[in-house]
Amino acid sequence: MNAKLMYRAILIVLSCIVATSDAQSPTVTDATLLQVAASLQMYVDELPQLPKLYGYATVNGVPKSATLTIGMYQTSWKFHRDLPATTVFAYGTSAATATVPGPQIEALQGVPTLVTWQNHLPQSHILPWDPTIPTAIPKKGGVPTVVHLHGGINPPQSDGHANAWFTADFTETGPTWSQSTYTYPNAQHAGNLWYHDHAVGLTRVNLLAGLIGPYIIQNTALDAKLKLPLGTQYDRVLMIFDRSFNTDGSLYMNSTGNNPTIHPQWQPEYFGDAIIVNGKAWPYLQVQRRKYRFRIINTSNARYLRFSLTNNLTFDQIGSDASYLPNPVTMQSILLAPAEGADVVIDFSMARANESILTNDAPYPYPTGSPVDQLNSKIMKFIIQLRAPNPPDDSEVPPKLKPYPTATTAEATRTRYITLYEYQSAAGTPTHLYINGLRFEDPVTETPKVGTEEIWEVINLTGDNHPFHMHLAQVQAVKIQQLVDLAGFTSCMTRSNDAVVCNITSHATGPLADVPVTERTWKNVVKISPGYKTTLVVQYYVIDDSYAPYPFDATAEPGYVYHCHILDHEDNAMIRPMKLVA
Repeated sequence: MNAKLMYRAILIVLSCIVATSDAQSPTVTDATLLQVAASLQMYVDELPQLPKLYGYATVNGVPKSATLTIGMYQTSWKFHRDLPATTVFAYGTSAATATVPGPQIEALQGVPTLVTWQNHLPQSHILPWDPTIPTAIPKKGGVPTVVHLHGGINPPQSDGHANAWFTADFTETGPTWSQSTYTYPNAQHAGNLWYHDHAVGLTRVNLLAGLIGPYIIQNTALDAKLKLPLGTQYDRVLMIFDRSFNTDGSLYMNSTGNNPTIHPQWQPEYFGDAIIVNGKAWPYLQVQRRKYRFRIINTSNARYLRFSLTNNLTFDQIGSDASYLPNPVTMQSILLAPAEGADVVIDFSMARANESILTNDAPYPYPTGSPVDQLNSKIMKFIIQLRAPNPPDDSEVPPKLKPYPTATTAEATRTRYITLYEYQSAAGTPTHLYINGLRFEDPVTETPKVGTEEIWEVINLTGDNHPFHMHLAQVQAVKIQQLVDLAGFTSCMTRSNDAVVCNITSHATGPLADVPVTERTWKNVVKISPGYKTTLVVQYYVIDDSYAPYPFDATAEPGYVYHCHILDHEDNAMIRPMKLVA
């Protein structure tokens, strides 16, 4: 046996040990998981109010920068009244206060927040993982973690690079780790962000274990101008994700891969049977007959969610990801990809009934997968009080919200072609996914210049819709066009991996799809439809009322990344480096 084959054999043996070393049985069946979820009565747990941490201090009436210390802990969490306590990984200021999701960090626009992230996790993971995909594997044990502020415009050293991981007490660190305290300038416009783990090859399992939390940048002057619902009771974050549980209450993660001789544990998508909102399965919320603001973030590993409300209620969508829309849009339904956000107002005074169910009807995988069932089609219940609101509702949904500079291709300095590939085994099952046919560890090919605009033509040759996420940059889709002779184009791309050589201009001539009106703003996640070319305007500077330079050196090491935000795809290995230049 040569050295390469011997190394491969060692990895296979190691992965089999890793994949079965957790408490759950590798023989758990889908029927058992479904039975556990179906045994949980819906709408018996109240929607939790997430704890808050303030990323600023007020001194003599003036907001000043503050430093937070937030740890990652192994703890127990009750996802449902009737489910045994679940072992999780959670963010918090102590093991006793750690929650799933983690605390809501409140920041102020223009006031930097510093966070010291600490890893207090044990020597072994609570979930199975796969060392045969590109993965952080410390030599001395421990659970590698690194925190990424999703949607943040931050220095490279504070971005949470996938290789900047560290284990407990910084015993071991990844090759791009440089500091334990991250600086978040909060120089970008006000909006809804979230923080989560980003360790290479372990993102899907670390988030599944519980390492997620919201981060809100506020602008009090803008809040006063818009007169949207305000206050802890009427302005709520909803972090929504899916999980499956074993009979003992432990989190389920598959121990066997779909191609076990290649990747013993990895599977292309994780879908759970129970829908969790703010850490509770199918919760309820009692609301008054008035307007409420909900900052919704889909934090699922792979599940798309298409929301609607029963009893004829609608959404007034006011924002997408971390940006406002120019005008509110009344929507019967809202589709969110994993990691995508929607800022909405629901006016419960318009309800004729005394309740409304938030529902989901998105197939999984999206868009052509299985239909939803009686469990994953329900999200939560709103119980609407009969009496008039007290105090009276003086909030509004203004006809105009927040304008930003318009996305245009006129100032673009370069056009790049970005192609999404899925590779399959001889049996037709996925083995890995790449961007532009390249591995994560291959040399950087995207080197945009600070302070410029580029056009990224993102071509999806897979059968899935992909949530395309760029760190640092702000992006907006301006054109979505179907590819003709997709089979011929795919064959050429498989051989040459060059969209120009394969004459993309003659293939991108099919019908145009509308960019949804609710996504016509600056975003950090864009849905890329299968068999289409999506044209993105990508901006490498701060966007608010106008354009502004980054308040830090964006060309510093270790740079940034862009990737698919289906976490199972990102881990294996639909992720690429991006290095800005002066």
